[in-house]
Amino acid sequence: MSLPRNRRWHTVNPLLSGRMPAAVRGWALSTGSLTAGVRALCPDRFRLRVLRQCWARPRPDEAAALRLKPGARAMLREVALCCGDQPLIMARTVIPAASLRGRQARLAALGRRPLGELLFRDPSTKRGEFAVAHLTLGQAGLAAGRWRDTCVWGRRAVFRIGGVPLLVSEFFLPPLWR
Repeated sequence: MSLPRNRRWHTVNPLLSGRMPAAVRGWALSTGSLTAGVRALCPDRFRLRVLRQCWARPRPDEAAALRLKPGARAMLREVALCCGDQPLIMARTVIPAASLRGRQARLAALGRRPLGELLFRDPSTKRGEFAVAHLTLGQAGLAAGRWRDTCVWGRRAVFRIGGVPLLVSEFFLPPLWR
């Protein structure tokens, strides 16, 4: 599925990816699981911290990416992938209410389990094209504490699991490549 155009999010192209620092580019353009990547980087200290999970209206650009009607509600899940107490990647997932029926109701009950593990183990999972952005976490809609006003690179894509869509946005914090 192709993401609608947005002034902050752009389809990956050579010019844009060339502006990314090499250390970020490797993470942002990776087609594998970021959870697995952080686990490999930090095998004994990996931790997923759930920052927020609630029902809310997605941001307009998120609703457009998921082709939701204005005012539609969705489950928002924000997490930090950490090495010990240090966040390395922050993620925001938007799951439309209609995507939480039947077998996919499990998406609402992940708790401290990473979504990436479920997505990459389920053979029905399909990922759309990546879009990337350089923005603050506040602009991305994350209540990110210390990092809120820091400009970071992020990527997002619409996933389909069992045929139902969800939007996953991931943001790469400076400690990831320091």
